[in-house]
Amino acid sequence: MGMPPAVSMWLPRVSSTAVTALLLAQTFLLLFLVSRPGPSSPAGGEERVHVLVLSSWRSGSSFVGQLFSQHPDVFYLMEPAWHVWTTLSQGSAATLHMAVRDLVRSVFLCDMDVFDAYLPWRRNLSDLFQWAVSRALCSPPACSAFPRGAISSEAVCKPLCARQPFSLAQEACRSYSHVVLKEVRFFNLQVLYPLLSDPALNLHIVHLVRDPRAVLRSREQTAKALARDNGIVLGTNGTWVEADPGLRVVREVCRSHVRIAEAATLKPPPFLRGRYRLVRFEDLVREPLAEIRALYAFTGLSLTPQLEAWIHNITHGSGPGARREAFKTSSRNALNVSQAWRHALPFTKIRRVQELCAGALQLLGYRPVYSEDEQRNLALDLVLPRGLNGFTWASPPDNCGQA
Repeated sequence: MGMPPAVSMWLPRVSSTAVTALLLAQTFLLLFLVSRPGPSSPAGGEERVHVLVLSSWRSGSSFVGQLFSQHPDVFYLMEPAWHVWTTLSQGSAATLHMAVRDLVRSVFLCDMDVFDAYLPWRRNLSDLFQWAVSRALCSPPACSAFPRGAISSEAVCKPLCARQPFSLAQEACRSYSHVVLKEVRFFNLQVLYPLLSDPALNLHIVHLVRDPRAVLRSREQTAKALARDNGIVLGTNGTWVEADPGLRVVREVCRSHVRIAEAATLKPPPFLRGRYRLVRFEDLVREPLAEIRALYAFTGLSLTPQLEAWIHNITHGSGPGARREAFKTSSRNALNVSQAWRHALPFTKIRRVQELCAGALQLLGYRPVYSEDEQRNLALDLVLPRGLNGFTWASPPDNCGQA
């Protein structure tokens, strides 16, 4: 990102009145855009399924996103709300929640005009954040870099499809039975209730979590890339925060996972019935095919032989992955990646994370370590069996919302 190694970077100040006016203008435009009728069902007339992969930074969400993106029935976009946060970067996560939600709703309905508020008027597919990781944008009708049922490659897609008209994203979206979005910019579940209760969406939530200690190790490797987002999480009014010695962002991420999981499992509203599934990254890398089959079944997809071979390849590579691959899904040993923090972080820092994220560790099923010896001892399993503390891993099928 080209920033100096300072703790933070100051951007020009804008008055709070100006920020409020900008947010209001964006909101009015978004309300106009999302109030229009949604598109028709995909070819074949079946009801389109919408899936939101709800996670946080450095939690394996790019990997899970690719599990959906490479499926031949899925139109996938990675973090479309990146455009909201970069355009309105002096806001906070809470004040931007509704703008993020409204953009996500429009994209689910394949109404790409919502990006008028955030992108230049004359635009190509390459103006979308991380567009080339979407197989659907590298395949017909968006582009012809790959046949529609093939496994795509970002490196091959970029030079061939970058100048394709932006309007093809909407055409492609409407041709799929499933629309899947991956987002890291929601910090509670309640803001999504209007989408979950909307019969036009048929929305399913995949809530992906990861051991906070592993998240910290990964965040430290990508500190510069996360600086702007850190500032928004912490509500710094436009100040980028690269170094976070107090681990304030990690604490907020842990709190958000607890809020979301508790809202979905402790007396959830009736419209959430069967629409929420919590997935631990560690379970995915230990038993990838079994976990992915369950994930696909939850969203109405099936695992093809081609996908099965691809999944085996990307989870059984060699090594932990290079730093330059931090935001890519490449072939590496996924199990080793999930355990790398146990050798890479000092115990003093681990102890601090465990203090700040004690509730998340307990709720999500991660065992604390009480010494450096325990931390380094890989024979000691720190991922507890599911449901050990009475935790519900999928929305109850009956009696949701009952006292």
